[in-house]
Amino acid sequence: MRRTVPLLVAATVLTGALTACQGDAGTTSSAAFDPATCQGGTLSVLNQGGITHLDPARLYTSGGGNIPSLLFRTLTTRNRQPGEAGTKPAPDLATDLGTPSDGAKTWTYKLRDDIFFEDGTPITAADVKYGIERSFAPELPGGAPYLRDWLVDAAGYQGPYKQPAGIKAIETPDAKTIVFKLRKAEGDFPFLATATQFAPVPKAKDKGVDYEKHPVSSGPYMVASYEQKKSLSLVRNPHWTAKSDPLRYACPDKIDVTSGLDAAVINQRLVTGAGQDANAVTTDAVVGPEQLAQLGTGSALDKRVARGEFPSTTYLAFNTKKKPFDDQQVREALSYAINRTSVVNALGGSAVAGPSTTFLPPQAALGYQPYDYFPAGDSGDPAKAKQLLPAGGLSIELAHENDDANGLGPKVAAAVQDAFKQAGITVTLTAIDSATYRDVTGKPATQPGLSLQSWGADWPSGGPFLIPIFDGRQIITAGGNFNLAQYDDPAVNAEIDAINALTDPAAAAKRWGALDAKIGKLALVVPLTHEKDVYLYGKNVKNAVPDGWRGQYDLARVSVK
Repeated sequence: MRRTVPLLVAATVLTGALTACQGDAGTTSSAAFDPATCQGGTLSVLNQGGITHLDPARLYTSGGGNIPSLLFRTLTTRNRQPGEAGTKPAPDLATDLGTPSDGAKTWTYKLRDDIFFEDGTPITAADVKYGIERSFAPELPGGAPYLRDWLVDAAGYQGPYKQPAGIKAIETPDAKTIVFKLRKAEGDFPFLATATQFAPVPKAKDKGVDYEKHPVSSGPYMVASYEQKKSLSLVRNPHWTAKSDPLRYACPDKIDVTSGLDAAVINQRLVTGAGQDANAVTTDAVVGPEQLAQLGTGSALDKRVARGEFPSTTYLAFNTKKKPFDDQQVREALSYAINRTSVVNALGGSAVAGPSTTFLPPQAALGYQPYDYFPAGDSGDPAKAKQLLPAGGLSIELAHENDDANGLGPKVAAAVQDAFKQAGITVTLTAIDSATYRDVTGKPATQPGLSLQSWGADWPSGGPFLIPIFDGRQIITAGGNFNLAQYDDPAVNAEIDAINALTDPAAAAKRWGALDAKIGKLALVVPLTHEKDVYLYGKNVKNAVPDGWRGQYDLARVSVK
């Protein structure tokens, strides 16, 4: 899951598995940059989407994501490099990538000695264990679901507030050692250990759902102030040291995040670079049409653009437990009716999105295999859709976010509504506040029949695309569910396990692609688009180089000095 996201299938799979495009960061990003002397100044982050949650249990990111990575360290992290090196994990709180035993069903980690919370308290294995256990609490939904399936006897665990005895499959024999007991072999555990679930939380400071008002930092910055969906101000954590954390450069003295801005306004401010905007970046406002028209002309703006490609799919999700979406023929009809060109345009055009007929984005490392079982052409096939629909057409509801910041808002919803209208399908649009959208759609009891969704890869393999969305063992009835089709096929579950056991990346990729193609025949989702990323940055910003995995510059490594 993106901007969020949400990790990888075994270290051997990642060697040579570059899926994100390294951008040309221009001369201002690469010239004379020295991480040892980059400290100083205030970095401004201008964003559309609000920071809806600041609790590591509720964040779905790999390597701590972007903004969360400034606050939270995890057992391992992304290597934060451009190109192929950036697709690999690296030690973070741990001294190494972990020691497997029992055929990779047991993973042991040793913590560093020089790691502290913002109050100077040493970080212990018990803090990491408690942080993970909190992520199981139904009061704190939204985190990556893998551990619920992977850990021995953890599927029914309801978090430390209801079950304070904790998870037996996580052992802490001493303050510096943490051991994970898995029910099956998982060679990719070092990549899962980058998720923010693995951020330490001091039990004595936990305030449940209110913890996110001031989470305790383990990273280079700590919270000075936070207003949900509006602003976040970060200052240096005095107990963090660069020696203990060489991958995060932590250049600015202060980082101010402003949310709720219009994308066009953000890009214009970055282009103009007046005052503090010269020290500004964005993590969610891709370049708009006006700025795209200026790129590639040799202008000064060409030197302030970063291009990347994060593996992400925007799609329509069916709840197959609700009528009429329990009928595969109806789902196929909607697949024929969709106009992907209008969706691409609603997202900003072909420079920032491309049409998709497969759930896996078109990247070889994911195992992409092209297929189009319900060909709709550029603008849909309403005639074919009508052949599959009941006489008199169909009336349905489509849930979407109430703003367009995440690409799941009114613009895309209206494009879908219009396409379906051409096929005699009446669509009523239902807007849900973006702050609660994942909570509502991710709980089977409140999940709508049809909703706009997006999914980003947790690691460069087909697994992180297909497992959370189609593995029946990932269905979570209490909330935080991503298998929105509520699809549970034992044969598919078994194939997922078999692929996860492979160590040959080419063989694994081929089978992930084949599995995607097999599931695609069921029309459990309607793939709409895949993501392309073009980001601007301010005139004073340096080292704004997209990493090899997220396709986005890393706030932990940029400088404004």
